[in-house]
Amino acid sequence: MNRLTTPWGEIGLTRFPEHPRETLRAWDTADEYLLRHLAGADTEPVDLSGTVVVVGDRWGALTTALAARRLEQPGSGPLVQITDSYLTQQATRANLRRAVAEAGAEPEAGAEPDAGADPNPGADAEPVRLLSARDTPPERIDVLLIRVPKSLALLEDQLHRLAPAVHPGTVVVATGRVTEIHTSTLKLFEQLLGPTRTSLAEKKARLIFCEPTPSRVRTPSPWPHSYALPDGIGAVSGRTVVNHAGIFCAERLDIGTRFLLRHLPHRKGPEHVVDLGCGNGVVGTAAALDNPEARVTFIDESFSAVASAEATFRENTDGASAAEFVLGDGLSGVAAGTVDLVLNNPPFHTHQATTDATSWRMFTGSRAALRPGGELWVIGNRHLGYHTKLKRLFGNCEVVTSDPKFVILRAVKR
Repeated sequence: MNRLTTPWGEIGLTRFPEHPRETLRAWDTADEYLLRHLAGADTEPVDLSGTVVVVGDRWGALTTALAARRLEQPGSGPLVQITDSYLTQQATRANLRRAVAEAGAEPEAGAEPDAGADPNPGADAEPVRLLSARDTPPERIDVLLIRVPKSLALLEDQLHRLAPAVHPGTVVVATGRVTEIHTSTLKLFEQLLGPTRTSLAEKKARLIFCEPTPSRVRTPSPWPHSYALPDGIGAVSGRTVVNHAGIFCAERLDIGTRFLLRHLPHRKGPEHVVDLGCGNGVVGTAAALDNPEARVTFIDESFSAVASAEATFRENTDGASAAEFVLGDGLSGVAAGTVDLVLNNPPFHTHQATTDATSWRMFTGSRAALRPGGELWVIGNRHLGYHTKLKRLFGNCEVVTSDPKFVILRAVKR
């Protein structure tokens, strides 16, 4: 755990899942810059007494800092976090509990839990409402704080959904690293909310200020977006993919997934298949179409990815195939020894940090979930060296096929 010094005090923050040797912090200079601005470092402090909505908070740093401030000033309006990440929600919960405990304060009455995200009935004992990117935003927003996402499409969808709730007096401030804020970013704020300007850069971070003009005419959101798949990629050739905003390669099929689809194993019988890190669900849908007797579980930590996977599956199957759509941290919620086949295209970065922590959790979770004789199929860039990890974990690893950029690996649980 690291400690963030805010204008209102110090708070302890961790990522999720928490790891004792974690070296990456749960915040960066963009979060610090925004908090200083809100406290009045450059001008008058921002009035935070109304409904405050925090969008895209990476690990709950902004939400936790504002919640800790409100514990000292009860009576303020709702504090709402909106994120597309299950892991962010869980990190926020842990960080909020810690902040409440450190403050020695009683939680505010009336805190609203988000729908179905945590099985622990006491999980939302904090004065914060946690919403997903798929949930309906509050009807009125007085202060809108946005952590600029990597995906311009996700920002576009978020602004479309939030625009009806802002009013002429709404304070809108976004933050991000200078590498995350582009001309196209500013144009979206201009187009969907109102006049926009930026701050000077500070510690490689920048702020965006926007003055809402609710009366302006806005075009409908283009999301979700659908496209037809190309031929020559197995069971899903010519099928339709549905993508909500922010999903990897939402405009067209990426070359890595295309390569995997051409080489998926052909299996028969009533097996349990998991599409791990499912994205838009095209891989799991291909497995279901190739083996109608299979039960496919689609798993992702993105709310929008799970929604996309379900939409893609429903679009291309007749409903006879069994499927489950799970929001979670990898295979942590799947019973041990219950899976026959795991299909996985693991990410090798989280936000701006390149790390193998996520892929390692996916591989260890797969080994635990697989039955003896069950298989994990992984696609990745050749340079990532996944075969070394899989050999260490499973005791075996076979190269199914490869090309100059990608390799498909197969590990069997003995």
